[in-house]
Amino acid sequence: MKLNIRKEYLIAVVVIFAIACLYWGIKFLKGIDMFSKKTVLYAVYPRLDNLLEANPVLVKGYKIGTVNKISLIRRNGQYEVLVKMLITENVNIPKNSVAKVVSTDLLGSKAIEITYGNSTELVVENDTLLSEAEQGLKEAVDKRIAPLQAKIENLIGSIDSVATIVTYVLNKSSRQNIIASLESTRKAILSLEHTAQTFEQEAEKISQIISKLNSILTTLDKNLPAITKNLNQLSDSLANAPLKNTIKDLNKTLAETKVLLANINEGKGTLGKLAKNDSVYNNLNKSLANLEQLLGDLKAHPKRYVHFSLFGKKDKVKN
Repeated sequence: MKLNIRKEYLIAVVVIFAIACLYWGIKFLKGIDMFSKKTVLYAVYPRLDNLLEANPVLVKGYKIGTVNKISLIRRNGQYEVLVKMLITENVNIPKNSVAKVVSTDLLGSKAIEITYGNSTELVVENDTLLSEAEQGLKEAVDKRIAPLQAKIENLIGSIDSVATIVTYVLNKSSRQNIIASLESTRKAILSLEHTAQTFEQEAEKISQIISKLNSILTTLDKNLPAITKNLNQLSDSLANAPLKNTIKDLNKTLAETKVLLANINEGKGTLGKLAKNDSVYNNLNKSLANLEQLLGDLKAHPKRYVHFSLFGKKDKVKN
């Protein structure tokens, strides 16, 4: 009987020990150290994506605890997610630190990254940290795609404009204009080619002309001192010439001419009377007419005015 009782105790101890090991193993697998000091902290999120219990709690990438429990609560008429964190490391966390949900790998694994604040007051057991949720995949994709979408829309608009222009260009009249433009361009190129050939053919003549110009410039360069000397001598001669007296005499002559013209305009002197008085002109014309008449009569009847005889004087013929 006593042996049976001992066996039952032994079996009970083994079962209890196995249960304790199982419990410890489950906690260990959840990232909970049963034999370390723990600090419980909370954070409230409007939503969570793929954050699970036993996910790590990090500070600058270093694990200081785990997510112990995730539950749904109702606050201010809206549902939110309450996350319970077990901090197993001995760290001092400022009161205004932020618990942000971040991705730890490309597969979407999540963790809580605690970003330290600048407060001098430290958190204590059961405090609630400020929370910040990482953008979900949809929000991140939308944020990345939005600028690309705008560019694509602008590109589509540009393509539409190009298509319209191409449609306009490819009509019959536009094609004819393009063909005419290309033909004009071809003619211009041919003309330029002909000009280049002509220039190449005349290159020798141009070279001769340039040589002659160089010869002329060389000669001019050689004779430039003599030319400069002659110009200086001419300048000195002009400077020494009595230009002042000449100009003075010219001014005097111009003044006398001006007085003479004024007298003629006023009718003074012979020229003035001839220019201003019509009677002198008329009398002169009358005298010239009488003289012309007398010369005509003299030519027609010379015996009236001239008597010449080799044999003696005769009586005058009476008219």
